[in-house]
Amino acid sequence: MNPQHDATVQSLQTQIADYYARKVPFRVYHGSTNSTRVLTFKRSEMVDISTLNNVLSIDTAKRTVVVEPNVPMDKLVNATLKYGLVPPVVPEFPGITIGGAIQGAAAETSSHTYGCVSQTVNWIDYILGDGSLVRTSPEEHADLFYGSAGSYGSLGLITATEVNLVPATKYVKVTHYQISSFSEGVELMKKYANQGSDFVEWYMFSKTRGAVVIGTMTNEVAGRLLRFSRPHDNWYFLYVKSIAAKGKPVTDSMPLKDYLFRFNRGAFWAAEIGFKDYGLPFNRLVRFLFDPLLRTRKLYQVLQESAASQSYICQDIMLPEQGMVPFLDYMDKEFNMYPLGGCPIKPEPRSPLQCNGMDTDLVFNLGVYGLRVEPYEKFVAANRQIEAKTNELGGKKWFYSHNYYSADEFWKVYDKPWYDALRTKYKAVTLPDIFTRTRVTEQYKVSKRRGVLRTVFGIAKLRITD
Repeated sequence: MNPQHDATVQSLQTQIADYYARKVPFRVYHGSTNSTRVLTFKRSEMVDISTLNNVLSIDTAKRTVVVEPNVPMDKLVNATLKYGLVPPVVPEFPGITIGGAIQGAAAETSSHTYGCVSQTVNWIDYILGDGSLVRTSPEEHADLFYGSAGSYGSLGLITATEVNLVPATKYVKVTHYQISSFSEGVELMKKYANQGSDFVEWYMFSKTRGAVVIGTMTNEVAGRLLRFSRPHDNWYFLYVKSIAAKGKPVTDSMPLKDYLFRFNRGAFWAAEIGFKDYGLPFNRLVRFLFDPLLRTRKLYQVLQESAASQSYICQDIMLPEQGMVPFLDYMDKEFNMYPLGGCPIKPEPRSPLQCNGMDTDLVFNLGVYGLRVEPYEKFVAANRQIEAKTNELGGKKWFYSHNYYSADEFWKVYDKPWYDALRTKYKAVTLPDIFTRTRVTEQYKVSKRRGVLRTVFGIAKLRITD
């Protein structure tokens, strides 16, 4: 494939084979993370893939790109746009890597058509738990190909993958439809998803005020041409919030990249919450001055260094259609937690670990972010309430967020005999399983001051112990 790539993979195979022989579990270190859990790595039980960050080839005739797992979304999009192409599903945070997107079940507002990122790839190369290398696809090692989606590295290490591409356009036309109820939002999302719209998402700012946003790829500008990527631009979240208060649909346009990474500045509404907690004025001038710190790569550094995720609820939920309104009513009654946001997603029942691994026509994502709950015991209890309600309504969670299930609760949601058999078949039994990887067991001291200062001075990094 590529001499440098092959040499790196061979070195990783040797390291992993040694771990396997000594029955040492290992975790994969990327150099960064988009997980809200506080991550700690042990140097002697760590595989570093931070250099596997290259775009290896682009085939314009086949409309495919071959990439290493640590390639972030902005680098991938920049590479493919040179050829007038773009991945069909691009997670909105530019630092999310393609390997993380596959094994973390990343989705986006085009997912009602294409599903999660894992559903847009043709093959994936894996180093198995014993150090051997295999290529997986729907035709070859299909059980691993589908089973590893959403597995968070518990079945093997991705070394390369081929991603499908679609023609890119200059702009995305976005039309915002105001809604006044949960049921209206679900029905409108379903309507436009079934009509084949390019992008579908929604936001609720209260039980009676929200917007469904429909995006259309185009080379023509409709309405105002807006941008959201420059320091002096508005934040997309604030723009949608203002549109939701209008009395009629509003159509504007934005450059394609601005749309794809529209939440990079502010991380949805997370940074606004931080401003309020620090007592800082939340206005355009202050956002301009602090802009370098208010993009998602930096905000995740602050989050990891501060451990603030252990006091703010951050859950991503996937529900079948019939569970959406009951879940939203529950969240409104029990937590009164707004804003909320999400999108419809094409299911993939062949991937049981993936959050959309449901046997239904369409599933709906709901992001539940931002409510501060203290003390820690009350915070854990609130998360467990949300998990219990999700299970009751037939839903599943993304595991980048906090997982407080007990083992019995977890394995009532997921098929443990199937999972254990897959781990045995592909020599993954020495690796930490998905429950162990994703469950929060340790409480960290929350220090927002530490998080901000270490990020400002450029010394923020993931925790590695000897």
